[in-house]
Amino acid sequence: MRKKELYEKVIAYFSEAMPVAETELHYNNPFELLIAVILSAQCTDKRVNMITPPLFRDFPTPEALAASTPEVIFEYIRSVSYPNNKAKHLVGMAQMLVKDFHSEVPDTLEQLVKLPGVGRKTANVIQSVVFNKAAMAVDTHVFRVSHRIGLVPMSCTTPLATEKYLMKYLPKEIVPTAHHWLILHGRYVCTARNPKCAQCGLNGLCKESLKAVPGKM
Repeated sequence: MRKKELYEKVIAYFSEAMPVAETELHYNNPFELLIAVILSAQCTDKRVNMITPPLFRDFPTPEALAASTPEVIFEYIRSVSYPNNKAKHLVGMAQMLVKDFHSEVPDTLEQLVKLPGVGRKTANVIQSVVFNKAAMAVDTHVFRVSHRIGLVPMSCTTPLATEKYLMKYLPKEIVPTAHHWLILHGRYVCTARNPKCAQCGLNGLCKESLKAVPGKM
């Protein structure tokens, strides 16, 4: 099957099976989402959603968070992965928002990655979710699923290479949604261990499932 045809079939499947696909992180504004995404690095969305309500309540603005200290923030986020580093990043991020960005979350990759705790993946999440830009954040789910399905070749060995390849074939207008399709599919169906292939609507289409069918690969 040609790559273009595979993409068309995968997009058609997800469009029908998952017409509404959005982040599972809880937030009320761009600042809260930025905090949540920084906290979600190597941590589950479920855990982040458990700890953010008191944090959002007590530090509702960049100014409030910037005036705090990593030691104080640590007590709010101690149950997430790498709480020491993330506490420092959150305070530093808020201070930079106040100092350099008029307390507004910036909307470009170049500006976002200047913020402490914000790498390319986090920046792409903010661009996609908040500003509806064609930015593909490649986390472990996106990386795994896109390779298993065959959307990207095995030569895409890094998140950046995977991102660039996906962006080459995905129509720009659906990139923000496609990002969540791949994440949610990886989280609940195409799991790292024991993927639920028998329940998957892409069974018979994805590269991994075709390996078991003689003459199909």
